[in-house]
Amino acid sequence: MALIDYTKGNAKAEVDVIKLEHDRFQGTVLLKSQTKTGHAEVRHNVETVSSSAAEALDEAKALAHRLLAAISI
Repeated sequence: MALIDYTKGNAKAEVDVIKLEHDRFQGTVLLKSQTKTGHAEVRHNVETVSSSAAEALDEAKALAHRLLAAISI
């Protein structure tokens, strides 16, 4: 289950954090969209790995905002 959800029009960004080995974390965003032709889901991972879950969450939130900003309604 996502930690945070953002929506814009028919698009939804689900923000989460993945725990990696050696106490490292990576932010992830599942971008979902519903169109007349169907449903699409694409996972985007933050490029950097963080040393804390809070930092990874901040990076994932920023990525979600960028992804949603690029969508035209």
